[in-house]
Amino acid sequence: MPLIILIAVLVALRGFEVWRFADLSWWWIVGLMVLAFVWFEFIEKMLGLDKKKEHAEQDKLREKRVKQAFGKRK
Repeated sequence: MPLIILIAVLVALRGFEVWRFADLSWWWIVGLMVLAFVWFEFIEKMLGLDKKKEHAEQDKLREKRVKQAFGKRK
């Protein structure tokens, strides 16, 4: 996610021609976009990080349901 924020900030700075970013080549920004694409489409899936996040969310929902079910009976 920080990579996406960095890309957005660089695009804004380059687009508005702020300070030294006015001379920044668009190829650096495009390169970062390609890197982000490769990361989110391939590397993250190979490392299993996408499933890890999904499992963590499911565990939180399961714990919430358990607390609701057993919390009302006390």
